[in-house]
Amino acid sequence: MKRADDQHERILSDLERRRQKRRKDDDEFKVVEGVIDPPTLKTLYRLLNRGTISALHGAISTGKEANVYRGEDADGKPVAVKIYRVSTAETDFMLEYIVGDPRFKKVKRRSRSLVPQWAMKEYKNLLRYSDAGVRVPQPLDIERNVLVMEFIGDKKSGLPAPLLRNIEIPAPVKTFNEIIRMVETGYVKAGLVHADLSEYNILWLGKPVFIDVSQSVLTGHNYALKYLFRDIQNITNYFTKLGVDTEDPVVIVEHIVKAGEE
Repeated sequence: MKRADDQHERILSDLERRRQKRRKDDDEFKVVEGVIDPPTLKTLYRLLNRGTISALHGAISTGKEANVYRGEDADGKPVAVKIYRVSTAETDFMLEYIVGDPRFKKVKRRSRSLVPQWAMKEYKNLLRYSDAGVRVPQPLDIERNVLVMEFIGDKKSGLPAPLLRNIEIPAPVKTFNEIIRMVETGYVKAGLVHADLSEYNILWLGKPVFIDVSQSVLTGHNYALKYLFRDIQNITNYFTKLGVDTEDPVVIVEHIVKAGEE
């Protein structure tokens, strides 16, 4: 334990010296002791060293799987830094979505091995969605359990975009149809099912933006259709509460699957 504490202190001290040397503002590279463990600090230091990030500020969101922080790139522009928890990771939950994925053939249950693969899975899924034209944060870099992405929000003020559930949607019917199109595009062109889609995993920046795609599975996954139905059901349930007369989830899923077969 003492060795880990000493390593933690050395890294913090190193970051402090770097901050003083550069004479940047006091927020150049903030970390919270006790929240970010020593191995993750070393990972952040590597990202700092190669210029991916130059600062780490407060949390944008917190969850069981990871925290997302507002960071800055080498030019001082905002980026989103997602740090996946390693010591408290629920590996059984992750295994359901990663075992059988041909992109990850050697999957181990130990969190130290599995979490970096889980982070890489989100990185690869973001790339697939982005390449297919589905609005997601653009992935910028990844190192172990830290993923750096495009910041979705007001880049001048640094304010993150709100979740869909926290706004008054200006045109619910149009937005519902747009989200279904995004799901279809993801299925047909990216070959992915989000598998965790709801009003909690969609940001609003004038248009919907899908986030948290670590669970997303390839359409060839054994449970892909089950997850697709769950995604559509979540979205239809939410928009029904807003007064939108939605199609039956079964019909929507059948349409998407058929489009994928054409």
